[in-house]
Amino acid sequence: MRSLHHCPAPAKLNLFLHVLGRRADGYHLLQSVFQLIDRADTLHFDLREDEQIRRTTEVPGVPEEQDLIVRALRLLQAEYQRRHGRLPPGIDVAVEKILPMGGGLGGGSSDAATALMAANHLWQAGLSRQELMDLGLPLGADIPFFLFGETAFAEGIGEALQAVPGPDCWYVVIEPGVAVPTPAIFSAPDLTRDTKPVRIADFSSNTDSGIRLSFGKNDLQDVAMRLFPPVAEAVEWLSGYGDARMTGSGACVFCAFSSEAAADQVLAAMPNKWTAWKAKSLKSHPLMKSLLQNQ
Repeated sequence: MRSLHHCPAPAKLNLFLHVLGRRADGYHLLQSVFQLIDRADTLHFDLREDEQIRRTTEVPGVPEEQDLIVRALRLLQAEYQRRHGRLPPGIDVAVEKILPMGGGLGGGSSDAATALMAANHLWQAGLSRQELMDLGLPLGADIPFFLFGETAFAEGIGEALQAVPGPDCWYVVIEPGVAVPTPAIFSAPDLTRDTKPVRIADFSSNTDSGIRLSFGKNDLQDVAMRLFPPVAEAVEWLSGYGDARMTGSGACVFCAFSSEAAADQVLAAMPNKWTAWKAKSLKSHPLMKSLLQNQ
């Protein structure tokens, strides 16, 4: 096989996000539930005749050398060489980018995870899912989740994952029009860093979804709303329709609905100043069966 095209890199939502403390190295200790949704970037991979890793499309604001996709593929290429004593062929990667940067949807990390899955398959590198997760972790704490590939209760810095039942619902997501830099949120002096730990059972409910979507909160949200007023405006507006909250360190804001029709009604009332869309919850990564099943 010389190519893999139309590979999705889905977004994630943090159904809640609690900050429990901070490690000596500066990383924050978290608890969260990560949920995949069917809004996705799309990646295309073609093997090269040489050994170069190249991104063939422009991504505004992300130089090729800094792109997590390129960095992840080079790590896997080096691991392949360590195991097999030679470099695998290079890869051209084309990216159709629709997930906003600085939105808290994990787009860059998801792109990198999809790249690791695809290259592991194209190169027949033989790494297990856990080995790919370990390889991706130094590049970003969200990358292991996308390789884990299903709704997950996350602890540590986000890398300790346990599968949990995922809600079967629709989400309306607002892009407030600002990019929120994660370091600005985590370095804020007024960030809550002492939320009490919860257990998986604490947010289980008797609903069909298995998860109470109103559980907990996003500890990063108050800081983001203070620093970025468009986030506060989006939360306030969407809260008129349910339990609206920010995902990740921002800036996107979401609310869950039981049906697509209910989501459509909210979108119809949405002010034109925002980019907004609906997405369906996913039980597993779209590439789980084709690329991860035997890993």
